[in-house]
Amino acid sequence: MPSTITPNSSASSVSSSPSSRVATGTFTGTVYMDSISSTKPGPNATLSRHLLLKVPLPYPHSLYASSSSDPDKIMLNHVFFTPGSRTYWHTHERGQILEVKMGSGWICDKGGEPRQIHTGDTVVCEAGTEHWHGAAEGSVMMHLACSLGVTTWKEEVTDEEWRAGTKK
Repeated sequence: MPSTITPNSSASSVSSSPSSRVATGTFTGTVYMDSISSTKPGPNATLSRHLLLKVPLPYPHSLYASSSSDPDKIMLNHVFFTPGSRTYWHTHERGQILEVKMGSGWICDKGGEPRQIHTGDTVVCEAGTEHWHGAAEGSVMMHLACSLGVTTWKEEVTDEEWRAGTKK
């Protein structure tokens, strides 16, 4: 007997588009992204240690692929990092929350030491904090990224920076 599939309750909004490989210029290594949602919650919404304030979050059912520079949009993406791949240094105008769904990796704030993250961990990146995140050398990592506002990409995290912090 074949398996039973229970469709998503909002199947009409589910995208069947394939994962897209992220272009260089924002990530080092091989990284794939699935856009989950993009919504406009209003001008006073922020992401913080209290998670989402004043934000009606449509997680994870309404799908809309966009790499918006709109400061009022919440972007939800599943991001899959191959071993050793990582973001460039970057900031989020109004904050970011990461939920590690699979594997292990690292996150580092500018001027700080890299901290290891694992499946089930939730990371809150306060608005304007310059940071990077990515997979550990021997592991893939996938996280759900919830970002609010404009992402400003900075310089590449060098192999030397990455190795120095993640080998301790």
